[in-house]
Amino acid sequence: MSEAITYAQSGVDITANDAMVDRIQSHLASTYGPRVIKMPGGFAGLLRLDYDEKLFKKNYRNPVLVACTDGVGSKIQVAAKAKKFDTVGVDLVAMSVNDMLVMGAEPLLFLDYVAVHKLEPAFIAEMVKGVATGCRQSDCALLGGETAEMPDTYRKGDFDLAGFSVGVVEKDKIITGKKVRPGDVILGLRSSGLHSNGYTLVRNICFKRARLKVTATIDELDGTTLGDALLAPTRIYVRPIIKLLGKYKVKRIVHAMAHITGGGLVGNIPRVLPPDCNAVIRKSSWPRPRIFNFLQKTGPVDEEEMFRVFNMGIGYVVVVAKDFADSAARTLKRAGEKVSDIGRITRGTGKVILKD
Repeated sequence: MSEAITYAQSGVDITANDAMVDRIQSHLASTYGPRVIKMPGGFAGLLRLDYDEKLFKKNYRNPVLVACTDGVGSKIQVAAKAKKFDTVGVDLVAMSVNDMLVMGAEPLLFLDYVAVHKLEPAFIAEMVKGVATGCRQSDCALLGGETAEMPDTYRKGDFDLAGFSVGVVEKDKIITGKKVRPGDVILGLRSSGLHSNGYTLVRNICFKRARLKVTATIDELDGTTLGDALLAPTRIYVRPIIKLLGKYKVKRIVHAMAHITGGGLVGNIPRVLPPDCNAVIRKSSWPRPRIFNFLQKTGPVDEEEMFRVFNMGIGYVVVVAKDFADSAARTLKRAGEKVSDIGRITRGTGKVILKD
């Protein structure tokens, strides 16, 4: 008779999972607000949509739930090379909450999923710490998640990261882009760099063509290491945008918004344009972060391809009524954003026109 075999001998360590859960509990708790109903050891997370406490009262009349899911893409491979895992957790949250924000939605909750070759509690805790940071920045609760140890699926050192968020918006305040009209002003909110898109091209340029290491110090980036430049976390725009929308509850000056992810400005703005309008963007109206100049030169990469793949320094776009553009920009700047007037809406066919 064969000797008895265990789950751990097959590659999955339940004890390590228990240790990991203990490590991350404080990170989850740091994201809890008055909506969360605590249930230690529960099989699911609980969150109230409305709550009636005098100090924090929040009630919806006609709520619509909004859901988004995403991953971080091959940026995780850069994180693995640099052995730096906390910033991709922020990226993970940003990719979902910034998307739902476009609809005017307030993020409520977030759940993450981490798949690894071998479960190392300290490594998972660092990643979840980043996720919790992103959740605090977006005022949503990290209610839980799942960690899968799959040694037969992932090679040593490999991992994957995914998540989803649920938010809410009043039905009559959903922002669809239908109110966009010629003369509207296009405000661009600066990105923190590459955010989480185009990393297959980035890795090809930096690690295959240029044969650089993540520890390389790049003169064009003011001496920042390549790893730090590539792993700068995605900016989360939730608080400034929610503040702007709250200031103009009646006038509804925000006609459309776009999160500038894969496809860049030319690929994402048309998603919220009426078929009879164009967005004319002036490329010289904001300073281009040096990481893009470095990649374009090192590649080399054509200008058109750069704008088709990357955000080029604008991570989020707000289309506002012309008469309120200056006021909206001031509100966003007071909330900590770097804002540029980057273009206008004109009559057209639903396209983005880039001008020098």
